[in-house]
Amino acid sequence: MLQDMPTPTMREASGCVLEIERLMLRRPTLADVRAIARLANDRRIAENTRRLPHPYLPDHAVEFVRALANNPRGTVFLIEKSHTPIGVVGIDWREPDAPELGYWLGVDYWGQGFATEAARAVIDFAFEEFDTEQLVSGARVSNPASRNILEKCGFQWRGVELHRFEAIASSTPVDCFRLSRSVWSSLKSWASSMRRVR
Repeated sequence: MLQDMPTPTMREASGCVLEIERLMLRRPTLADVRAIARLANDRRIAENTRRLPHPYLPDHAVEFVRALANNPRGTVFLIEKSHTPIGVVGIDWREPDAPELGYWLGVDYWGQGFATEAARAVIDFAFEEFDTEQLVSGARVSNPASRNILEKCGFQWRGVELHRFEAIASSTPVDCFRLSRSVWSSLKSWASSMRRVR
C-alpha cells in the first residue's frame, strides 16, 4: 500500500546500522539532537576534538545532523549502548585520498573500551564498503587514551603536526596516525586465525 512506502526522509534517516558486541552504530537523526548536545557540551571533549565548539548547543547538533543527512556515504554514526546515545564515530571524506577516522564519547563512557569497539567497526565498514587504501587519524599529544585507541585499532604513528582546535581557538600538537588497507587486512587475517585452545 502507498502509506507503507517509506518517504525519502525516512529512507535517509534509516541508513546503515552496525551492530557489534555491546553497541549499535546508526546514522543520527533530529530526534537525537538533545542527546548529542548534552553529551558534546563538555569542555573535556571539545578540547580533544578539532571541530567541536564549546559550548556545544542544540543548534550545533541540528546543523551536524542536517549535514549528515546530505552526505551520501553515510559513514558517521551515533554510538548507542542499550539504546542510549553515548557518542559519535565516523569517517570524514574531506580529503578523498586520506579519509579521517574521528570519534568522541560522553565523559561518563570513557575508559570502558567503547571507543575502541566502535572505531574498529567503522574501520572495518570503511575498508569493506569503500575503495580506499588508507585511513588517517590523530590524537592530541596530551590525550594518551585516544592514542591507545588508535594503536589498538592497528594505526601506525607517522609524526606530530600542529592542528587547529575550535574549542581552544588555537593550534596544538597532534600525534598523526595512518592505517593502510594492507595492514588492516593482515590484522583481520591474523585475528581470525587465532584459536582459543583449552
